[in-house]
Amino acid sequence: MLTFEQIKELIELVAQRRLQGLEIERSGFRLKVEGQPQAQPAVQASAPAESSFAASLAPAAAAAAPAPASAEAAPPAADAGAHIVTSPIVGTFYRAPSPDADPFVEVGSRVKKGQVLCIIEAMKLMNEIESDADGVIAQIYPQNAQAVEYGEPLFAIRLD
Repeated sequence: MLTFEQIKELIELVAQRRLQGLEIERSGFRLKVEGQPQAQPAVQASAPAESSFAASLAPAAAAAAPAPASAEAAPPAADAGAHIVTSPIVGTFYRAPSPDADPFVEVGSRVKKGQVLCIIEAMKLMNEIESDADGVIAQIYPQNAQAVEYGEPLFAIRLD
């Protein structure tokens, strides 16, 4: 099994080197990191019965767009003074509990401390992200089903 730090380093490697992907299998644990043009890498993990180790690296297409100078997105200046809720983990951002359900919150929604704002899926686990302040949602930064990094801004909340 890989540690969180090792997984994070592999994701950064895929992003920095603009790889199409990376797949590692070790002791029945399989990790697949897929590179995405101008986006964060997506991560999938599963535990197959096979216990061999395998890794494959494939270089990205030469025509790939250059990566942004900074991997972490800074919130726009328009939200200066707003409280920013950031991602506590690396994973996939979901606005609703299921594809056919209404989103937890919309821009303009009033939220209370402890209210669920979104779900971040990490290694097949669904993690509810709660508001840490009372206020009104001013902005939602990631798109639904977008990969997010640790510390990446998720929501801007105008405090009450």
